[in-house]
Amino acid sequence: MPMNMEFKRKLPAPRTVKDMYPVTEEMAQNKRENDRQIQAVITGGDPRLMLLIGPCSADREDAVLEYAARLRTLQEQVKDKLLLVPRIYSNKPRTTGDGYKGMLHQPDPNGQPDMLKGLIAIRKMHMKVLEQTGFSSADELLYPENYYYLSDILSYAAIGARSVEDQQHRLIASGLDVPVGMKNPTSGDLSVMMNSILAAQHAHTFLFSQWEVHSKGNPLAHAILRGSVNKYGRSLPNYHYEDLRQLYELYAGSGLKNPAVIIDTNHSNSGKQWDQQGRIAKEVLHSTRHSGDIHRMVKGLMIESYLLDGNQLVRVKRYPGTKDSEGKVAFGIEEADNPFEYDAMGNLVYDGQNQLKISYDFLNLPEKIAPAGTRISYTDSTGQTYN
Repeated sequence: MPMNMEFKRKLPAPRTVKDMYPVTEEMAQNKRENDRQIQAVITGGDPRLMLLIGPCSADREDAVLEYAARLRTLQEQVKDKLLLVPRIYSNKPRTTGDGYKGMLHQPDPNGQPDMLKGLIAIRKMHMKVLEQTGFSSADELLYPENYYYLSDILSYAAIGARSVEDQQHRLIASGLDVPVGMKNPTSGDLSVMMNSILAAQHAHTFLFSQWEVHSKGNPLAHAILRGSVNKYGRSLPNYHYEDLRQLYELYAGSGLKNPAVIIDTNHSNSGKQWDQQGRIAKEVLHSTRHSGDIHRMVKGLMIESYLLDGNQLVRVKRYPGTKDSEGKVAFGIEEADNPFEYDAMGNLVYDGQNQLKISYDFLNLPEKIAPAGTRISYTDSTGQTYN
């Protein structure tokens, strides 16, 4: 075959994997109830605020299950005002193509890519969350053809800033029966996002997995505001009152069904400073109190959160026989030497095998590579430099 690719093996069809790892009737019933509640929030039938909350990357099953269990306890405490949906992202887009791409690619973060093991690992992880906590989760629709391996256990899908202009993502979204959030592109052009929502809400005929298919349109497709990056690589937020007002006006003139927006409190809205998310959430809620239009349009927040502060990637260690101060299973930072280290964005910053350190500029592009013993600088997304 005249292509610059090696065809390693043919993977089993989604139906085959679902038959290998089937959901129980109780799990299916929980998902139907979760679907009903989430859809009611998007359509305005449920006044609660939805929180799509969880780690940047679901890198290991035990930590994800512990986090989801803690969310279940919290859900019972806030059920009158908030609807929690675990954000369990099993694959990650990479700006340059390099770096950890998520559990789908590497079920072992330190191992080699194995897509078959990855498909099975992410299905089993989502299933265990559903079985043990009753939550059916949100995941990113990074690879549209992979959604159907998880379609019976997910209740929400998100399309990221780099995928939102892609035709196939829009067409697949039009054929899903769960809410799909469309992020604004990194450029910040809201018209791109609105066109994506329009495409997703319409019916289409297209080619999918060697089939000619016809979608019926997804009236639950909606906006996610995540901020933007200007031509100098600086983060520009779009969660302020004026931004929400502008989005409302775009919705009002669009004819789209179920005008709704989720505010992503991280990424370019926070300048990738995770500790600013609480402040951003408060400002968004303040805006909803000053405008009935904005109050009706804002359906929830997307928040990055995990068991420990900062980057968790390949560093979270479980201590089964140890409890923390609240009596919960203890997690901590892995103390053993690791040949690879990543920053909070999943970029490789230390390669122990080759004794290299890598720094990145505020465009998230590799800036400098140096021997591990050399002092180098790291420039974060806000332009602040660390030595």
